[in-house]
Amino acid sequence: MGSRILVLAVTALAALIVGCGGGDTPGGGQESEGSDATKNAKAVDPASADSAKGDVNWCIGKDTSGTFGPAVKKFNKENPDLKAKLSELPEAADEQRTQLVQRQRAKSPECDVLGLDVIWTAEFAAQGWISDLTDALGEREDEFIASTVDSARYADKLWAYPYNTNAGFLYYRTDKGGKPAENWEDVYKTAGEEDGIVYQGAPYEGLTVNFLELLYSSGGKVLSEDGKTVEIGSPEAKEVMKFMADGVEEGAAPKAVTTYKEEEARRAFEAGKATYMRNWPYAYSLANEADLKDKFEITTFPAFGEGEGAGVLGGYNLAVSAFSENPGGALKLIDFLTSLEEQNTRQIEGSTPATVAASYDDEKVKKAIPFAADLKKAVEQAQPRPVSPVYPLISEAIFKNTHDALTGEQEPDAAVDKMASEIEKAIATF
Repeated sequence: MGSRILVLAVTALAALIVGCGGGDTPGGGQESEGSDATKNAKAVDPASADSAKGDVNWCIGKDTSGTFGPAVKKFNKENPDLKAKLSELPEAADEQRTQLVQRQRAKSPECDVLGLDVIWTAEFAAQGWISDLTDALGEREDEFIASTVDSARYADKLWAYPYNTNAGFLYYRTDKGGKPAENWEDVYKTAGEEDGIVYQGAPYEGLTVNFLELLYSSGGKVLSEDGKTVEIGSPEAKEVMKFMADGVEEGAAPKAVTTYKEEEARRAFEAGKATYMRNWPYAYSLANEADLKDKFEITTFPAFGEGEGAGVLGGYNLAVSAFSENPGGALKLIDFLTSLEEQNTRQIEGSTPATVAASYDDEKVKKAIPFAADLKKAVEQAQPRPVSPVYPLISEAIFKNTHDALTGEQEPDAAVDKMASEIEKAIATF
């Protein structure tokens, strides 16, 4: 596709993926005991896909990549006994979730395949709205980047196939003193000496992601492995919070960063007002379009303290509705959509980061996405946001209190303590 079309595609994709409310956790998906719904969930027999017939309806957010429709047509051509249909939901993530929740609460058989933001997977599993795909995905698990599979793991089961993913980068202006670093401390030191660092510091999901990237890079966690205990009130979390707050107070990051989302950060970076920027891959092509070619580079996230560099996953998973009247057909469609060939097509034509590891080694993919190797590494080092049925409440506790610390409305330690208390209350509601 032409460069301008590519820019539009990645911009729309970024809006979709970033708009996804939240995500997953450090160290992989939570393995909580789960609810009765997860314990008694019906598993889809992998063999049922082989003899599947009839209609299959795929419900997912608006196709901003332009690849969903062609994929459905190709599937139908290759599988004459099945007739797949694409039902597009609104582009906004919250509206998508609302419509899917309404259908699933009503036990509607309308949607066979559900396109779920990675942060919704645990909620839908805990409510008994999606089927157990442990056996089915188990046969192909090694094909996927491990971190993306973790986003579909809850209560020691797998509930969806990873469909597309995303992970952030650290961008730096080589013409303004930017350089790669082994740790975030050195990044901020250089930023303070040069033109600063910008990121997503407004009180919304983007700030949750930015805080978690540093927390995970310090070795910290939000929840215990079973998802029952809050671990965010840790020394690592307090150190990260103080570090971020000091960064704003001391000028390594501008005070205006507390109002920035993705686009505000990108525009400041492109205008030469920042040496470093944390942002999603979509900003790479746009920076080149802004005549910054050969003036910037990207790198995966560095370590913080004694930890190892880590990012946070975005993306969508594909699940089989618990109320589907054709689960075998749904599984057949999901297997097709997550095949290597289709993942390659989506990366090449839709600039959509793949979940299948081998896709990044395809020569056509490398040509279409010059930073494919860096992107794969970023996804591999990324971790899910807390996999929890109450993730929206967890995220709100994180971004509100982090924002208060950045703006000086709370001391960093107090912000972490309040965050931990609010997350404990959120977990107790389910």
